Amino acid sequence: MMMTIRIGGYDVKRVLVDDGSGAEIMYPNLFNGLKLKDEDLEKSDSPLVAFNGKQVIPRGMIRLPVQVEDAEVQVNFIVVRAYSPYTAILARPWLHAMEAVSSTLQVMVKYPIQGRVGILHSSQSVARQCLMSASIRTGQGSSTGVTTKAL
Repeated sequence: MMMTIRIGGYDVKRVLVDDGSGAEIMYPNLFNGLKLKDEDLEKSDSPLVAFNGKQVIPRGMIRLPVQVEDAEVQVNFIVVRAYSPYTAILARPWLHAMEAVSSTLQVMVKYPIQGRVGILHSSQSVARQCLMSASIRTGQGSSTGVTTKAL
C-alpha cells in the first residue's frame, strides 16, 4: 500500500507499507532528500536480496522518527543503493510499534490514537505510477527494489 507519511520531520510520498517485510528500507532519493550523509549512518553489513534475486549490501542504518498524526515511533531504516520507485518501505516492526493493522482489502492502515481509531488511506494512483515506473525501468514489469529477506 502506497502512503504519504512523515519521516524525519518531512511529509514523504511513495512510502510502501508492506506487512510481509521484516525490515524498513530507505532508498537513495529519500536519503539524499533528507540531506543525510554517510557519517549519519550506523554500520549494517547484513546483505539483503533484491526483488530480482540479486544481493544488495546496505550503506548502513539510520534511526529516524516516523509520525502519523500525534503518534510517533523511532524506526531503524536500512539504507540501500538500489533503484526503487518507492522512497521507503515501512514493514512489520513499524506496524507493530504503531499497534497498527493493515488491510489490503480495504487498502488502509488502522491504528489506535488518543482513544479512537486513526486511518491511513493508500493512494492507488501513486501505486499505479510506481508500478509503471518500475515496469518501464526493468522492461519486465517487476520492480528492482529490495526485499527484507536477510541472507
